[in-house]
Amino acid sequence: MKLNELKPHAGSRKNRKRVGRGPGGTDKTAGRGHKGQKARSGAGKGQFFEGGRSTLISRLPKRGFNHVGTVYEIVNLAQLEIFEPGATVDRTALVEAGFVRRKDRPVKLLGRGEVKQALTLHVDAASEKAVQAIQAAGGSVVLPTVAGTDEQKEG
Repeated sequence: MKLNELKPHAGSRKNRKRVGRGPGGTDKTAGRGHKGQKARSGAGKGQFFEGGRSTLISRLPKRGFNHVGTVYEIVNLAQLEIFEPGATVDRTALVEAGFVRRKDRPVKLLGRGEVKQALTLHVDAASEKAVQAIQAAGGSVVLPTVAGTDEQKEG
């Protein structure tokens, strides 16, 4: 037996129903009924379409915290152990280390873990706990300038 001689068992494979291809039960309207939006090609407006009126989710009152806000690439203190003492760590160093993947998101430093070596970090945002931990180790966190003021937190 060769690969080109292999065939499925008789009756195990069924041909698909070819609708709209002449008389035989599924011709003419091809199982779509008569006229109307759902009979047309490209029909169907999605699960929440309500005929053109405002959807239910739009009409309901909004409560609680709805502001989406900025989505950050998160870097924790524990991840910084791979850098040598006295190193300057910026976005490119974090990308090379594999801690930052998305280029369109700002980088935020959070305080999970410990840092033992003095580092100079250039990030877009940092938690207060992370800044204190870096300063306690003898390093500094440099945040971007806001309205002409240099927000460098020296340690």
